[in-house]
Amino acid sequence: MHLDVQDLRDFYYRSALGRAAQASLRGRMLEIWPEAKGQTVVGYGFAAPLLRPYLGDARRVMALMPGPQGVMPWPAGMTNVSALIEETLWPIETGHVDKLVLLHGLETSERAFDLLEECWRVLGPGGRALFIVPNRAGLWARRDRTPFGFGRPYSPGQLETQLRKHQFLPERHLGALYQIPSSKRWWMKSGAAFENIGRRMPTMMAGGAFMVEATKLVYPPKGKVSRAPRASAVGVLKPAARGV
Repeated sequence: MHLDVQDLRDFYYRSALGRAAQASLRGRMLEIWPEAKGQTVVGYGFAAPLLRPYLGDARRVMALMPGPQGVMPWPAGMTNVSALIEETLWPIETGHVDKLVLLHGLETSERAFDLLEECWRVLGPGGRALFIVPNRAGLWARRDRTPFGFGRPYSPGQLETQLRKHQFLPERHLGALYQIPSSKRWWMKSGAAFENIGRRMPTMMAGGAFMVEATKLVYPPKGKVSRAPRASAVGVLKPAARGV
């Protein structure tokens, strides 16, 4: 089931732990996507906290929020670019998205198969998708005081297998949320140190969440390929039938 948009907003914008989680996720995303000049960037679920860096140079930024979750106006103080949608019928033309970010969308969906089909449809040639999900082995998935404690957590292998079934090619893995999911003062002060140490660790030892960057696979059409007949070489005579 989807989380309520009010709870997500309160966590990411009104709590110290949520702001720290936002900084961790956004920092990791910017390592692989530092800019989006002239591109169409779409976030699904509750990806709005990660999209602000692209508002200045992207051609278009959209924050799509599923109906069961609810929607909020975003960004604050600027023209609204968020929309309430049906989770498997997005108001976007096929192949028009350059960068797609999913946060709190896949693990809470009861129609994950159809959702991934829609992600594949809207992504354009050469486009890239970033799937952010709770780490099944992490501490954050075990604490229901954060949004990462709800829905279905994944292991890297589980998510990669699911993406391949929907013609996505996983290309890069990143971990995030290495700090302890606690609002206690001592743990919050140590958060930056945990994040710096965690980023140097192997991806398989991801923190509370991990990210998989994937590209869209497009296979050539099946069936017989018709070839035009070859032209005769210049100066070569065609064989003629001879009488016996």
